[in-house]
Amino acid sequence: MPSPKTFRVLLVRHGQTPTTGQILPGRAPGLHLSDRGREQATAVARRLADAGLAAIYTSPLERARETAEPTEQATGLTAIVEPDLLECDFGEWTGQKLTALAKLREWRTVQQAPSTFRFPGGESFVELQSRMIALMERLRTAHRGQTVACFSHADPIKALLTHAVGTHLDHFQRVDVGTGSVSVIDWPARGAPVVRSVNSIDPPLAR
Repeated sequence: MPSPKTFRVLLVRHGQTPTTGQILPGRAPGLHLSDRGREQATAVARRLADAGLAAIYTSPLERARETAEPTEQATGLTAIVEPDLLECDFGEWTGQKLTALAKLREWRTVQQAPSTFRFPGGESFVELQSRMIALMERLRTAHRGQTVACFSHADPIKALLTHAVGTHLDHFQRVDVGTGSVSVIDWPARGAPVVRSVNSIDPPLAR
């Protein structure tokens, strides 16, 4: 059991979209959940309904906000739009097909040494991880001893999980975060964070 002073964050990746696994959508607007994604959002809400949430935060992008909606209905909470939960800014790579990007020389760097990479005209992985860590510091101060849900995207969640387990950012790609999954991190009042689950899709999440 976590300490009464422990802050718990439930990191939810948005549900599936029509282009999941095909396109790097980044921050481009107008991408909505697919039918499967809406089913995943409903499943997430069932899991989070009894998690004792004090607040819900969501990325501004449509696919994240739509994933949060069933949880809002299940809990009676209104999601707070949090810009720091945004997807990574992929710059010039936004909207490109993953099959085409995988042929680029830079793709190997993204996979093997992401800490050294900045997307052309966009964000670096170091900046991505730093903003997620800073966000958690703000939330754990505002919600000491409480549980919150954060609806975000694969890369921000993976970057935060990499930090929480105390491994190097270059191990970022070893973490799998599927659509509609929930990962759980506990932050005690003092001491290091504890990762309770990663890429979870089945068990209940009651505190």
